[in-house]
This record gives sequence, C-alpha cells and structure tokens, in this order.
Amino acid sequence: MKNLKYIVLSLFSIVVFTNCQEEDDLSFGEVVAPSNMQIDVEIVGADAANPNGDGSGVVNFVATANDAISYQYIFNNAVSTAPGGNKSYSFANLGLNTYTLTVVAFGRGGISTSQVITVEVLSLYEPPEALISLLTGSGSRTFRIKSEAPSHFGLGPVGGGFNQFFGASPDEKAGVGMYDDRYTFNIDGTFTHNVDGTNDGAGDDPSGTVFGREVLIDQLMGPGGGNANGADIENYPYSDYSEQWTLTAPGDQETLTLTGIGFLGYYIGGNHTYKIEMRTADEIVLRSTDGNGEFDWGFILIGE
Repeated sequence: MKNLKYIVLSLFSIVVFTNCQEEDDLSFGEVVAPSNMQIDVEIVGADAANPNGDGSGVVNFVATANDAISYQYIFNNAVSTAPGGNKSYSFANLGLNTYTLTVVAFGRGGISTSQVITVEVLSLYEPPEALISLLTGSGSRTFRIKSEAPSHFGLGPVGGGFNQFFGASPDEKAGVGMYDDRYTFNIDGTFTHNVDGTNDGAGDDPSGTVFGREVLIDQLMGPGGGNANGADIENYPYSDYSEQWTLTAPGDQETLTLTGIGFLGYYIGGNHTYKIEMRTADEIVLRSTDGNGEFDWGFILIGE
C-alpha cells in the first residue's frame, strides 16, 4: 500500500508539473532549461610555477550557458546574483584551501541548471593589525556614512579620480535611506547592516529603507520598491541582514569584500568588493565598481 501511495503521489506531481509547464509556455514562450553550461575559472596570479595563484586569494569566474538569462553563485550558503555570469571571490583563509561553489543558470520561467565546482586557492595575506583594529575595535565596531563631510558619497570613472564626476556636499542625501544605516564589523568575520539605526531605540525593529542604483537595486527584492529620482532609487524598503567580510590585498591594494548582497551606502551590485583608498584610526575611504561596469562609487565611513 505504501508503494501504491507513492506511485499515486508521483503521478499527481507529474500532472501538476505538466499543467504548470503548459501555463509557462503560454506566458513565456517555450521553456527550455539552460544547457551546455561552462564555467571559466581564473585564479589571479596562477601560472605553471604557482598553479594556486599569487597568494592574493582572488578568483574570477565566468559562467555561460545556452538559453540562460541570469546566473547565481552560492558559496557558504550566501547567494550572489550575477546577471551576466561574472563573479569574483576573495578567499581569505590563510594557506592552501579548497572551496566549493554552486553556480546556477536561470532560463525563461525560472527553470534552472546548476553545476558544482571546486577551486584550490592559496592565500598568504595577513591584514595589518591597524586595519583589523579600525574595523572591529575591541571585537565589534559600527560605522556610518560620514554625511557631514564633503564628498562622503559620489562617483567617478572606473579606475579614475575618486568621486571625480560627483561628490555629495554635507548632508545632501538626507532622507533617501542612507544616513540612518549602520554597518557593524565583528572580529569573527560577520557583518551586519542595520538599515535604520533610528528605529531600534526601544527594541529590535529590522525594518527600514536603503538607497541604490536603478535596476541594480532590484537584485535585493525585485522591481517596484522605493522612489525613483533620476537613476537613483530612494527609500527602497529592506530589512536588517548579516553577511561575511574578508580582507585581501591583490596587487598590494587593500580590499574589503562582503559576501552575498552585502553593501555599504548605496547599492550598486557588482562584486561587492571595496578598495580601501585611505584609512585613519576612525575613518575609512572606499571605492567600488558598479555592476554595469559604468562608474566607481566612493564612500567615506566613520566609526561610532
């Protein structure tokens, strides 16, 4: 009887799937699972003498598949959207380590194909004590956008001058969902983004809003949220979340990387990697390239 029950359930599942498939075909056209999935892996600095890289721990991935319209990478249970299939990771565990990732290609109607890959990467970078102390204090430290400073947020050319095209004047972006955000770095490598530091006075309220770039910010929750102001999306509804942070120094450039959807100040997609332009005991100046490869965005953070 148990076998008969399972057969009936299986047949029911097939019927349901077939009906959904027909509806998808009507809505999206022919639904075809992505095929011929290929993942190119570039371990930065790898050569015949150094097959596991130059010690920076940086690896660039490029996924392609027939009939795919978007991609995701999953590492350590953190999901990162990569619409074009490109994704970089900074693997910070010291020594030679093997990492496993899952890459998912999505086709029409959400049908997907996935592939699991492993990479063996060498990381030799040990962040200076002053940088660790800046980020985590005595174990945990919280930062905010330094809204009172000139050019605390802005944009410039990729690889060009810091905030060369635009630098916000003091408090220019008040009320858009950025200045009330708080970013906490913990010594255990966890990162927490409180999306509204003003609403937690009497308890833990995870709700709030964030600020970001049109289309790219839809990676958080989908289209339709927030208020459009030119190419900016202001007060996009979002809730507190946690990710991981790592430090690397490819080409001797100190770099902060956040996993998953982790971001600072203004959501720009991309690889969630921030180059450290300058730092003091209390401030850190960062820049990151957006997911369109169009601009470098600059931010000044100050510790609380």
